[in-house]
Amino acid sequence: MSPSAVEVRNLTKRFGGFTAVDGISFDIGRGEILGLLGPNGAGKTTTFQMMLGLVTPSSGSIRMFGLDLQTNREAILQQVNFSSTYISLPYSLTVEENLGVIARLYGMSNIAGRIDDMVKKLEMSEWRNKLTRKLSSGQMTRLTLAKALLTEPKVLFLDEPLSGTDPVARRELMEIIARLGSTGKSVLARWIHSLSHRS
Repeated sequence: MSPSAVEVRNLTKRFGGFTAVDGISFDIGRGEILGLLGPNGAGKTTTFQMMLGLVTPSSGSIRMFGLDLQTNREAILQQVNFSSTYISLPYSLTVEENLGVIARLYGMSNIAGRIDDMVKKLEMSEWRNKLTRKLSSGQMTRLTLAKALLTEPKVLFLDEPLSGTDPVARRELMEIIARLGSTGKSVLARWIHSLSHRS
């Protein structure tokens, strides 16, 4: 296996007398896709929140790129992004306009070129000028993924990336996500089904 991009050791989170996450440990190699599965209340969301620096662990450690998250949060998060089907985007903007807003917020250069490349990679060309409010659930899922990938993260967190998609869209998205590993990106996905990729 390639060197780990993410190392989680004995990660625990307690809220008063309730233990939401109980001593989990795992690694994600560079170019590896890992699914985080479990029933509601298993602690998946809390784990995501800790790995994004939004919630402080009660104990245990999270390291990315060899750095401790608690002491190097800003440097680490510059190389990380997050995609969720539950994130709302401005419905009055087109797909291309939404991606343009994200690119400008991150201070990117060659914005038009980056958007063209992302639209091509995620097969969004036919509806790049479509208003976001008119997108299907599968198209919206793909747009939120494009938003996260636009920054070229080394580690990508996907929150229920197949939620609300029909079988055809689900298969297409699984293929796109599987290809991320071949580009060297490490992915942790919550509620990802029937998808495995190791390089």
